[in-house]
Amino acid sequence: MTWMRLRGPEPGATFAGRAATAALLAFVLLASGCANLARTPQLGAAPSAEAAASAAATVTAATPAESSAASAADGSGAEIAGSTPPRPLAGRLDPDQDTERTDLWQRVRDGFAMPDIDDPLVHKWEQWYSSQPDYVQRMTERGSRYLFYVLDEVQRRGMPTELALLPFVESAFNPRAVSRTRASGMWQFMPGTGKDFDLRQNLFRDDRRDVLVSTRAALDYLQQLHDQFGDWQLALAAYNWGPGNVQRAVERNRRAGLPTDFESLQRLPQETREYLPKLQAVKNIIRDPQAFALTLPPLENHPYFIGVKLERDIDVALAARLAGLAPEEFQQLNPQLNKPVILAAGGARLLLPYDNANRFLHALAHHEGPLATWTAWVAPRTVTPAQAAHLTGMNEAWLREVNKIPPRMLVKAGSTLVVPRSAHQQHDVAAPLAENATIALAPEGRPLRRVLHRAGRHGETLAAVALRYKVSRDALAQWNGVSPRARFKPGQTVVVMLAPLRERVRVHGPVHRPAHGPVHAPVRHRPPVRVAKATALAAHAGNHAAKHPARPAARGRRVAALHRHGAEVTRVAQAQR
Repeated sequence: MTWMRLRGPEPGATFAGRAATAALLAFVLLASGCANLARTPQLGAAPSAEAAASAAATVTAATPAESSAASAADGSGAEIAGSTPPRPLAGRLDPDQDTERTDLWQRVRDGFAMPDIDDPLVHKWEQWYSSQPDYVQRMTERGSRYLFYVLDEVQRRGMPTELALLPFVESAFNPRAVSRTRASGMWQFMPGTGKDFDLRQNLFRDDRRDVLVSTRAALDYLQQLHDQFGDWQLALAAYNWGPGNVQRAVERNRRAGLPTDFESLQRLPQETREYLPKLQAVKNIIRDPQAFALTLPPLENHPYFIGVKLERDIDVALAARLAGLAPEEFQQLNPQLNKPVILAAGGARLLLPYDNANRFLHALAHHEGPLATWTAWVAPRTVTPAQAAHLTGMNEAWLREVNKIPPRMLVKAGSTLVVPRSAHQQHDVAAPLAENATIALAPEGRPLRRVLHRAGRHGETLAAVALRYKVSRDALAQWNGVSPRARFKPGQTVVVMLAPLRERVRVHGPVHRPAHGPVHAPVRHRPPVRVAKATALAAHAGNHAAKHPARPAARGRRVAALHRHGAEVTRVAQAQR
């Protein structure tokens, strides 16, 4: 996807001035297009740098409809104040070619290059999808926003187009999907793997859900796996199960003299065993939907969205309103946002449909008033939510809701909270804070005890576990890093933080007799056996000397010996206590 500059009208420009500028740029484009046409060897070739620059000028001066047409013709995206140089894109189609070749589904079919799998698991998933036409309809309609971009990136890297269908298997093309194991986004990156591929995960954004960045990371990972195994099927198995596990399975087969292709591997987990058959079922449906009594929504072979880079912090609600989009549609294109404010310092870039991008630019240029009503506040010390609310001039319940702070938790020093922005504050959130903001919570009072709960053999919902231990669902979800609507697998370990057990206080001393009320007797404890024996021996030594008088010397020796023996036993017993 080529990023180009897309600017709104200059604040003081008149209509006549803009029209003259547009006419001049159109003339330059026509001259440049004629020159490029003479050098173009064939239709569908990658545009040259001069052509890309001319197209950028066209987008700058064009009306919304003209911008969409120009960008669709060369497949370009656009970006405010972007600096990324244009790059050629593979698979370009001339809009004047026949309708069949401008069909995005046909472009996917034409790029199939992986060997087919034909086994009972493929048929199982074909039957499942064909029995769920509503699900397939929702999945393909949702994927229509992103498929052109993903396919473009896949073909640019020379990869088989089956990989562009992988988000159908991973998340049903839902960029906000979160699994029970904390994988997130339409490519389902785990937190650790996401960090390995430079996907930022902080207080304000989670790039695992970013459509553009997560696609780049997923294709980088798949390319790396293909370089390791030399086979796309093994690369996909490793994407699901992990490269180390697949490598060990390949080595086992090699030592046993067995083939090392995917279908010959032994002892795969059921999810991985069905992973490629599921993708094959999706591939078969895309190839011939009528064979499964399914209908795919028509998809034209041009981009759905355009990138708009922000230069100031802006509220999510305001950005959606200026673009003329419903909040749900805005979130579908920008699912990486965690908070109600978008920070420009983090390299924020909005994805908007073409016409809405032009509308956003025009409305932004004429907007009066603050763009952001939220900002970041760093706790100077460990505070309660009530104290934080007082320091920031916020209602405590509101602060808890915006920052997702569970009950009975403290905000630790250095934590970042989202709070209202004062009217006189002019500066946006600084880049270091935008990139590294985190929130750390600690339990109020004494530390909570960590209890490990194992889900039953049929699995359990998070709500059921929270109800059983009498804790909030939000807190339980935070302790386990899952969604409040998550369901735990059978036997899965669940972390529950409970209040510490109340210790029994041992009371020693005389009975306390208050003037009124019940008598509180001390708790009596029997002494350890060895201590009792030592005490008895010491007493016996004294009694023996008194009851059995003897010659003074002998009697003195016997009494001294008995006393020494009793004292030694007492010392040993006390040491063992």
